[in-house]
Parts: sequence; structure tokens; C-alpha cells
Amino acid sequence: MGIVKISSEAHEQLRLASKAMTRSINAQAEHWMKVGRLCETHPQLTYPEILALLMEEARALEGPENQNASPTPHIHNSQLSS
Repeated sequence: MGIVKISSEAHEQLRLASKAMTRSINAQAEHWMKVGRLCETHPQLTYPEILALLMEEARALEGPENQNASPTPHIHNSQLSS
């Protein structure tokens, strides 16, 4: 864990987004960093595909009993190479 310095404007945007999305400011910042990282490393993916990737990652961390809990489409590694 570390401290990241950001501008007052960025902090205000995080605060507003975190309130709207019912997340802590830190959780919102982490979400935006994950989405940004995936956008940079997989520019061919759309935003809904990136969200599907995050959902797949969350399911994998949750365990096999909840793997089929949602009909969200999965993005396979073959779709990530380009």
C-alpha cells in the first residue's frame, strides 16, 4: 500500500464518482486505475468488454461455487491478443 498524490480537481472527481457508485474514494480510484490499465494494454476492447473482464476476474477470485451466477459474456485469452 502506498500514498499517491493527485490534484485537488482529480480528488473532487473521485469523490463525486465514489458517491455516485457507492464506493470509497480509494475503491473508485482503484477501479479507474484497473479500467485504465486494461484500456492501455487491450485497446481493441470496448468498455463493456473491459467490464466483462473485470467481472470474470472477480468471479475467479470468488470461487467455483459462484462461477455461473451471472450471464455476463466471458472474454477469453484468444480475444486479448492483437
